[in-house]
Parts: sequence; structure tokens; C-alpha cells
Amino acid sequence: MSRYLLDKFLFTIDRDPALVERYREDAAATVAWWEEEMANRILNCTSGERSTWLAFTDEERQALVAQDHVTLFRMGAHPFLTLTLFIAMFERDHGPLEYQKAYGKALQHLTLPYPDIAT
Repeated sequence: MSRYLLDKFLFTIDRDPALVERYREDAAATVAWWEEEMANRILNCTSGERSTWLAFTDEERQALVAQDHVTLFRMGAHPFLTLTLFIAMFERDHGPLEYQKAYGKALQHLTLPYPDIAT
């Protein structure tokens, strides 16, 4: 499992409004595309340099496709990255702060120690 790769996915999708919409509309295709095309690109590298070894586990891929922020948090994905991305995707379907409250409520059953989210 790679917290780095989960966080990289959440970060890069959240920074591009077109990718946010793509992930909202077709999560499975977006995750597959991102893993194939983007996962092994080196951040902040303009030369096209790539690594070859990064890939999601089946569990990570399933949680990303399901857009399951609770499972992603349990796996160590940073909660601020999931929150900001999921607000961009789903807040429009709710009233003011309703989505944020539902996000927190879905996590309230978790107790300390939380997964390590150190970066």
C-alpha cells in the first residue's frame, strides 16, 4: 500500500476542475486512466521523466472507484486531501455545510490512534 500514491491521486485530481468532473462522473475510468498515465510521473518534473513501479493495490483502487473517504482515511490517505476533493465533487448536491458535516459524521466511529498521515 502506498499512502504517497493515494495522496498524489487526490492532490492531482483536486487541482484540475476537469479531472474533478471526470472523477465525479466516471470514477472507474478516471482511476484506471490516472494509474496508467499519471501515477509514475514525477511531480514537479518537466522533463517527462517517469518511474515504473508505482501502482495501486486492489484495495486502494476499489476505495478510489467507490469514492469511499472512510476507507481511504483508514488506509492513511490525508483527510484534508479527501475533504477538499470530495467537497469539490459533492458539495453542490447539498445545502451549506451539509456535505462537510456528513463527511465528519461518517468518520466519527474512528478512534485514536488515527492512521499516520505524516507527510
